[in-house]
Amino acid sequence: LNITDKVVAAGQKEDGFDYSQCFIDVLPVLSAGDVTILNFEGTISGEPFGSKRRSAPHQLLQALDRAGVDLLQTANSQSVTNSQLGLVSTLNAIRAAGMEPVGTFASSAEFKKSGGFTMLEVQGIRIAVVAFTKGMDGRGLPEGTESCVNLLYTDYNSYYRNINTDGIKKILKEVKKEEPDITIALLHWGKELNDEISKTQKSIVTLMQENGVNAIIGTHPHYVQQMTFDPETGNFVAYSLGDFFGDRAHSGTEYSVLLDLQITRNGVTGEVSITGFDYTPLFLVDDTQTGGTLRVLRLKEAMESYESHFLGCVSKDVYEDMKHAMERIEARIHAKVK
Repeated sequence: LNITDKVVAAGQKEDGFDYSQCFIDVLPVLSAGDVTILNFEGTISGEPFGSKRRSAPHQLLQALDRAGVDLLQTANSQSVTNSQLGLVSTLNAIRAAGMEPVGTFASSAEFKKSGGFTMLEVQGIRIAVVAFTKGMDGRGLPEGTESCVNLLYTDYNSYYRNINTDGIKKILKEVKKEEPDITIALLHWGKELNDEISKTQKSIVTLMQENGVNAIIGTHPHYVQQMTFDPETGNFVAYSLGDFFGDRAHSGTEYSVLLDLQITRNGVTGEVSITGFDYTPLFLVDDTQTGGTLRVLRLKEAMESYESHFLGCVSKDVYEDMKHAMERIEARIHAKVK
């Protein structure tokens, strides 16, 4: 979820902000998850709102909480856009809205206390969630705040060539001490508007899997990218899920997927593993030119509504765009990692 001028304006009303209509069609999916996670690429740091400061009104968080979101990844390009104060205000606002942030911390003391990760217990299954970012749009962390954002690279403010192996291992070592049944890593990585999977990304996958990570879920490219699943090991990787809610400024960013991971405990052995996955294709409709708003729609259901001539369905042009999006989603997800 990317904070921009258009995204902020999508919820603007005469008497304030209300984003509930933007997500109403995906409520059945978001709220059905035992744990629902989004990457929140922005801040809650007051006015002015929009692209320049990547700041959003707190009503956006309220809408996400009401939609069923539990965790927000905050380790991403915008973690420290408005300095350490902006980071702290964002973390406070997320918690005040009823959700938990993952991957960033208000202080070194908070990082140390948490171990750099979040633990959940869901239906008797212990899940560790960690989040890392490749960088923060070239910004560095001031002295004394180096541990406030989990980082994938030591050269995070320049070339992204040197993997932060020691830092990653340190956090995953703390995770292991808690003996989780499953560990999920949320990674803000890769190249924007690009399908390339880099050598360092592949190395990071290996590093994390060797250190106990079962699932890797990626963001940042803005495109849907490959997914891989090994039923024997239970290891899963989604390189990028695309843009859930953003500007649709580039072709390919108007569609995305909501990923559904299936985690199962074996009733005989007690072993817990990832046993499968599914996904819901999404399409972001922009009705702002006709007095409407941005709306996230379930792609298949929206197409079926058009084909059945239901009241309030999308236009013919949008329907044609949706058909193309569906084809591209399947092609991207099942492409081989080169």
